[in-house]
Amino acid sequence: MIEFSGWMMPLQYENIVSEVEAVRKNVAIFDVSHMGEISIVGPDTVKFLDWLLTNAFSALTVGQAMYSVICNENGGIIDDLIAYKIAEDEALLIVNAANVEKDFNWVSSCAKRFNVRVENVSDRYGLIAVQGPKSEALFSCVSSEVTSLRYYHFTKSVIFGKECMVSRTGYTAEDGFEVCCSWQDTPHIWQNLFRIGEKFELKPAGLGARDICRLEASYMLYGSDMDENTTPLEVGLGWVVKFDKDFVGREALLAQKEQGVTRRIRGLKLEGKRIARHGMRVLKNGNQVGMITSGTFSPTLQASIALAMLDASLKLGERVTVDLRGTEVEAEIVKLPFYRGSVKSTSI
Repeated sequence: MIEFSGWMMPLQYENIVSEVEAVRKNVAIFDVSHMGEISIVGPDTVKFLDWLLTNAFSALTVGQAMYSVICNENGGIIDDLIAYKIAEDEALLIVNAANVEKDFNWVSSCAKRFNVRVENVSDRYGLIAVQGPKSEALFSCVSSEVTSLRYYHFTKSVIFGKECMVSRTGYTAEDGFEVCCSWQDTPHIWQNLFRIGEKFELKPAGLGARDICRLEASYMLYGSDMDENTTPLEVGLGWVVKFDKDFVGREALLAQKEQGVTRRIRGLKLEGKRIARHGMRVLKNGNQVGMITSGTFSPTLQASIALAMLDASLKLGERVTVDLRGTEVEAEIVKLPFYRGSVKSTSI
């Protein structure tokens, strides 16, 4: 157990490698109740979120979710999140645990010119993620309504006698579901998922496995790969920036797009098994050309992989070196993602 954003969180249960293997080959369950929830209610909900988010919330139908970022006026990323369209006048934002207070204050300040009510409801909910290629088979024993969901869609459903919101989403690149329920119902649902999941050899997985799975999938981690000093165009999230509408930070991002980025997140595959850590220097011909943002040894790929913010002039296939505390290790710039899983679709 480790402290994480005011929560005590499981780093691992059995061991990290076996938990990653369960996600990739079978099915695993994560307690992600530390994530924050912000409710938006009111007649201007759609108009407000279209302006707040870089992605087009107005394109969603009720029962659909989307991934997006919130930017400041300079185009810096305040947070990345998933936005759920509950009704035409209601939405739920699920945000990173470390950013709940910051996000709530920002969203509240931006909402003043709109007819909406913003509320931090993080203490009302628990969140459970069931991830892996056998997650659909497991949930077919729970609810046929849930297993018919398309990727990035959700439904309100009764699970084990408790009202929940279940979405076909995740942070692992595998097919999976996330169950949002009242905090007091979370242990009941967790325990019953294990009862149903016994025949699927369901395993619990902790933060260690979660971080490896997201890095193998090349999903960015806020605070490591992106923050308010980086823009979505620099971290490979240009696809969630819709310039055909107005949003906070649009002018700054449009200027950056027209001028071209000077740096961007790239994938590195290192020689050997040593791990590149956040902040380590990336060199080319002895000169620093970037910095590691995230790194790990991938048990799935049996390779040391890393994300790095590099000079935009560097191309795929080029060789660089990473300064691992005084030892230079060769690495190749490779195409992302490192790994593609069993998700049904990537159109979010």
